[in-house]
Amino acid sequence: MKFKSKDSFQSLDKLEVSGKNYHFFSLSKAEKNGLKNIKRLPKSLKVLLENLLRFEDGITVDKKQIEAVADWIKTKSSKKEIAYRPARILLQDYTGIPAVADLAAMRDAVKSKNKDPKKINPLSTVDLVIDHSVMVDNYAKKDSFEKNVQREFDRNGERYSFLKWGQNAFNNFRVVPPGTGICHQVNLEYLSKVVWSSEDDGKTYAYPDTLVGTDSHTTMVNGLSVLGWGVGGIEAEAAMLGQPISMLIPEVVGFEIKGKLTEGTTASDLVLTIVQMLRKKGVVGKFVEFYGKGLKNLSLADRATIANMAPEYGATCGFFPVDEETIKYLKFSGRDSKTISLVEKYSKELGLWSSEEIEFTDSISLELNSVVPSISGPKRPQDKVLLTEAAKNFDKAFKENTKRKVPLEAKVKKKDFKIKDGDIVIGAITSCTNTSNPNVMIGAGLLAKNAVEKGLEVKPWVKTSLAPGSQVVTDYLEKAGLNKYLDQLGFNLVGYGCTTCIGNSGPLDKEISDTIQKENLYAVSVLSGNRNFEGRINPDVKANYLASPPLVVAYALVGNMHHDFYKSPLGKDQKGQDVFLKDIWPTNKEIEDLILKSINADMFIKRYSNVSEGPKEWSSIKTDESSIYNWQESSTYVKRPPFFDNLTDKPEGFKKIKDARPLLILGDTVTTDHISPAGSIKKDSPTGNYFMKHQVQQNEVRCLF
Repeated sequence: MKFKSKDSFQSLDKLEVSGKNYHFFSLSKAEKNGLKNIKRLPKSLKVLLENLLRFEDGITVDKKQIEAVADWIKTKSSKKEIAYRPARILLQDYTGIPAVADLAAMRDAVKSKNKDPKKINPLSTVDLVIDHSVMVDNYAKKDSFEKNVQREFDRNGERYSFLKWGQNAFNNFRVVPPGTGICHQVNLEYLSKVVWSSEDDGKTYAYPDTLVGTDSHTTMVNGLSVLGWGVGGIEAEAAMLGQPISMLIPEVVGFEIKGKLTEGTTASDLVLTIVQMLRKKGVVGKFVEFYGKGLKNLSLADRATIANMAPEYGATCGFFPVDEETIKYLKFSGRDSKTISLVEKYSKELGLWSSEEIEFTDSISLELNSVVPSISGPKRPQDKVLLTEAAKNFDKAFKENTKRKVPLEAKVKKKDFKIKDGDIVIGAITSCTNTSNPNVMIGAGLLAKNAVEKGLEVKPWVKTSLAPGSQVVTDYLEKAGLNKYLDQLGFNLVGYGCTTCIGNSGPLDKEISDTIQKENLYAVSVLSGNRNFEGRINPDVKANYLASPPLVVAYALVGNMHHDFYKSPLGKDQKGQDVFLKDIWPTNKEIEDLILKSINADMFIKRYSNVSEGPKEWSSIKTDESSIYNWQESSTYVKRPPFFDNLTDKPEGFKKIKDARPLLILGDTVTTDHISPAGSIKKDSPTGNYFMKHQVQQNEVRCLF
């Protein structure tokens, strides 16, 4: 990356760390040289300001843009547009494939002009993590993971071959193979550095680690003080090719954290509370920045959970400052000592270290000790429900949506049980939102252990699954001795990926599915995810609830949303005594003690030391070593984009847009999940008809959004 700044405010400076000299653009020098009061800017805006200082070329970034960020402090808002260049790009496999296809087509076009196609490469660092493709076809068995991996590669062979070709063909482009983890958790645990560095003209520059990603939950990394958010594929592709992202200088809402979480509450409860608060506040198009004395009581994993759900509370990002907890996590996750030293010294020098000298557009505060166990649903993440009111709330939702006063019940063919309205047919520990957090994962394992020891079992109609966000989770659950208890309850490992959270829950047992459809039952899912829109999780499920991993296990034990955990027992122990949720819920100290014994930096180092190798199925994929991709005309998926056909040597310039009209006019809470929901593709849909005409079998296709 080239930094040819005009440096109008003479901000270029040097920093010595671990015996090495770094060049950097100093905000304190810029303030002395004309940018008044910028030390009081929110930390997130300081990151943007440094970016403009570094890329001031007089064309895309000029002096006026820099001054506009400094002037923000006067009114705490701005109507000015800036050109922002993130340091790197994060892609997942669905949205990454079109970007790679465009690059491949560009090479074709360059070759047609008798030029060197190898000149076409991403200019920024690009990481593509394959995480969206695994489905929960097999579950609750020892070999569920192996079988799901095999089906994943069977379905996606062509796609994976294409991506592996891209990994070999392009510079600055890395692929993290399937089975490693969810892109956001891999980003948190491995890819992110907090402070990035690179060489330019013989000098080493240090600057904030920033990114954009083609997934809305890219914001998770804000918990690690890395500024990043989700964008569309075209924006990401432009950034890959060195183009700046045009954006208005945002308003920044400060969120003050006070106090400490009480016994029995989790980060999941906290984030659902924050989502509800910020949705009510209104933060769409704004930055949210967390501060306050209570930050010291939130682990980095807790912060990541909160930052992850920025799309759910509507903000562009949910940013946390650098502090001692950041440094602790970098050590904990196996980052090298030189990187850690650079992060600490640079963050303090640039003013990114946690402090109270900040001014915000507006602010809101939360006492952590006011947070209580909660879930959210049945249709929106912001619809928080206190666990004490969950049964009553569900009964109300059930009656409103079905117009039935009494739940229906029906016998399931070939099974020795009945299912009824309100029965939970999916219980999934899934999603980067919560599986990145050892507190709730260890908590779920301990609750499972206590349940098994009491003789409790999961209800037979619940499809259970465990899909961690990284392999490290499997390692520490095994070391803690908790995986065997989760397995006994049917929460066997099914894969490393998004799975149920994006709609890849896989089919229910046929007999259960048929019964639900025949009787039009009001079936339910409970998942530790971030989104619960109707139609997203599974076509047979009408109500979806977000909950912490321990609560997912608890709900799987009772199997129905009408259950009141505070009044009714989960079941009976071996002595015939009632067992309540409070009897098996682990204490905070039990969780903390087991985390200290079960997780260490070596786990992260070991898992990520050979991250590019992937499973044997990935290694066995053969690809052409050519710089030009060999397009298969018969392919129904990887097609050469026609955008560069008949490419002229000089751009044609802009043309007037005539007779344009909107394709969609949408309401306030419509997302792409409603427009193109993930999950299976119906055989009789237009897409299904297309695949059938091309002899693609139904079990090989699924929605790719």
